[in-house]
Amino acid sequence: MIASKELAAQLHERFGDMVKENVLLAPYTSARIGGAADIFITAGSVAELERVVLYLWESKTPFVTLGGGANILVSDQGARGVVLFNRAKEVGFHLGDQPFVAAESGVVFSNLANRCASKGLSGLEWSSAVPGTIGGAVYGNAGAFGGDVAGSLISAELLTESGREKFSAEQMGYAYRSSVLKRGEVKAVVLSAELKLENSTKEDVTARLHQFVAHRKATQPPGASMGSMFKNPSGDYAGRLIEVSGLKGARIGNAEISQLHGNFFINHGETRAEDIRALIELARKTVQEKQGVDLELEIEFVGDWQAESD
Repeated sequence: MIASKELAAQLHERFGDMVKENVLLAPYTSARIGGAADIFITAGSVAELERVVLYLWESKTPFVTLGGGANILVSDQGARGVVLFNRAKEVGFHLGDQPFVAAESGVVFSNLANRCASKGLSGLEWSSAVPGTIGGAVYGNAGAFGGDVAGSLISAELLTESGREKFSAEQMGYAYRSSVLKRGEVKAVVLSAELKLENSTKEDVTARLHQFVAHRKATQPPGASMGSMFKNPSGDYAGRLIEVSGLKGARIGNAEISQLHGNFFINHGETRAEDIRALIELARKTVQEKQGVDLELEIEFVGDWQAESD
């Protein structure tokens, strides 16, 4: 890759004010953790997102796409190359006997659930507990309360190096918190998604939504976190395994394994990414020793982690 300053100049020339340098990433993540991106590009529409991604691919410039910033841990050293911030937020409702919603990938999923409820459209109440955006949810098959993207998706519009392509839920190869995108089997960026809905009433959908929100507040800790840290092992729960291993409340620096839910790691302020990573390793090692289970991460590491271990 060409040097950062030279790359930044080229990107400024092509994309203008969309490009910023040395932008702190912590405020753009749900955990409020992480260093600065060398280059930060904001795409305000699907058209802008497509234009930037195609150029970055063509110029062989590494980049990371950022939406709601959930389910990621950004390095204290930040990210080299380009971070592409997705702000494509158009939403369209299609009514009738088989209603659906078309939402661009930068739409916050929980906000979309509320918009559906306000129109008396059911089917996405489960997503009120999903942090992050439509793009991240489609990428990782997000789910909660028995629902998930795999069960709701009609199609996802992806940008591949060949152009725009529509993928069905089957083509997305969904598994538990996984897809062909997350597994690296298809190189693509999510542009938008069409999601199934059902006709109902505003009162009924809102009531179900409030039930899920109340359950989430009762069982998941407030404060800055990445969401669920580990995937649930088959037939069990990561939070239970962490709890019975005596790790609730374990703390390194200002990072703590929540005392309310063992699968949430909380940032109590000015937390270092390295402290979260140390807690992750502590949880993995302890659960393996005491319960004989290898915990698999649900979150992904973003940024310059190699520099921190040198």
